[in-house]
Amino acid sequence: MTFKHKNIVMLIAACMALTTASAAIPTGYYNNINGKRGQDLKNAVHALLKQHTVVTYSSLWYHFPSTDSYPDNPSRVWDMYSNTARYYRGSGSVSGMNREHSFPKSWWGGTQVDAYTDLNHLYPSDADANLAKNNYPLGEVSSPWFNNGVTKVGTPMAGQGGGCSNVFEPDDEYKGDFARTYFYMATCYQDYTWKYTYMVSNNSWLTLNQWSINLLLKWSREDPVSDKEVARNEAVYKIQNNRNPFIDNPLLAEYIWGDRYGEAFNIDDSGEEPQGDPMLITPNQETVIEMGEVALGKQLSMTVYVKGQFLKENLSALLFRDDAAMFSLSVSSIPKAAANSADGYPLVITYKPTKLGAHKCRLIIYDGGLTGSYGADISAQCLPAPTLSTLTALPATDVEGENYTAQWNPAPENETVDYYVINRIVYDDSNNIISSEQFNTDETSYQFDDLMPGQTHTYTVQSARLGYTSKPSNVITVAHSAIRGIEADRPIAFIPTQGGVLIKCSEPHHDVDIYTSSGQLARHIDVVNNDDFIFLPQGIYIMRSASCRKPQKLVIR
Repeated sequence: MTFKHKNIVMLIAACMALTTASAAIPTGYYNNINGKRGQDLKNAVHALLKQHTVVTYSSLWYHFPSTDSYPDNPSRVWDMYSNTARYYRGSGSVSGMNREHSFPKSWWGGTQVDAYTDLNHLYPSDADANLAKNNYPLGEVSSPWFNNGVTKVGTPMAGQGGGCSNVFEPDDEYKGDFARTYFYMATCYQDYTWKYTYMVSNNSWLTLNQWSINLLLKWSREDPVSDKEVARNEAVYKIQNNRNPFIDNPLLAEYIWGDRYGEAFNIDDSGEEPQGDPMLITPNQETVIEMGEVALGKQLSMTVYVKGQFLKENLSALLFRDDAAMFSLSVSSIPKAAANSADGYPLVITYKPTKLGAHKCRLIIYDGGLTGSYGADISAQCLPAPTLSTLTALPATDVEGENYTAQWNPAPENETVDYYVINRIVYDDSNNIISSEQFNTDETSYQFDDLMPGQTHTYTVQSARLGYTSKPSNVITVAHSAIRGIEADRPIAFIPTQGGVLIKCSEPHHDVDIYTSSGQLARHIDVVNNDDFIFLPQGIYIMRSASCRKPQKLVIR
């Protein structure tokens, strides 16, 4: 069943999308951006979006059922990256799928920031497509080397890619979805400093660079807002207490980057001043506060931003019903000035369970001149402390210049892991510590691009679950590669045969990595030569080497 509707007449389609999308927008939500134009408009939208409820990484799989399921089959995952496999939900994670940052996390270079768990750009993705997509920019592919019928990856069309040799092109059905996702990210996180600038710029309030503006506006115009996007926007709002305004108001992008740049934006074009009755914008009666899981003896905290307008007095907040004793609030009285501000008031909810099981209570907000009270259900779960095995870190791959990829074996199949932690220490040429950092990922590798001359990097890895981490792994040391003079586009070919693959190449290839379809490193080979045979069990693999970075797909039957 398809919920994406195309229309040859773009103006009619845009108006229909605006009418459909606006149906459930909370009263007053967009009042603060009315009348703004240009940079002031983008800054006002940024202020509206930035302060939102930041969910935990471990709870993401529990939010996907409400945000990414087919309406006629809630147990089936709606994957915007493939249609080659039909994924269905069990409990928690979905085998063969990743929690994909559609706006690549490496572009801002960090994991311990709000964008890392922002559901407005996190989608479930087929693992093979996610591996092929990598951190490439969006674009139109002229020559694909990966194509599963929905996702294409390959050489970009002329004028696209921002200097990257590959781009990711989604199916026509989802191009508008990704465009509006990128508009959101470029506005909500416009204050970030970007490490990769394929599509974004650190030197302009527009955040997006010109070629990407042209592409995203084209996709947004040609692929209007779908019922899927509207439903997902509502589901995310109930969780995060912020919305994607480019779904609610499809023409908003035109006022910031497009044909209506410089014009004053008005949400309803009525010309009327907003009414002055006290109102609570977030949280509202449909807000869902799912705090996720924690082990007994640990605690979880989550911030909910309380935003209102025209409040006449301070608000009051309390918890009651069911397991309220296991939850607590940072304050019981919320200052009206803070609640009336664009940022809202950060109300912290803490869950500190005293026994195992699922727990819940209800948050009530009242006073302030409001008529009646507003409530939101809170839920969380306490599980036994996990047993976590010590991981094995593997030698870094793709060590070339400033770049390398940290690798490690996954946790045993019988252990549930929320994510992996990479502990990295950087030393100078006198063996003094320059920095010590931690990075999180749900994959079994992590790319770095900051190995400076004279430096030595070491890393260990740990698995994390329910607030606990495993013991650190063995230590891996990384220095500049001794390999020089290898170009990054030297070809390698292969002939799949029963039981493995026969390598064909004109010269030796170093640091050959072969990944499984789920993104795990299956084999690392220091060097392969022409006519070498690599034994592999039946399955689908991705192979690349230090001198042929473009991944090659292998099918061993």
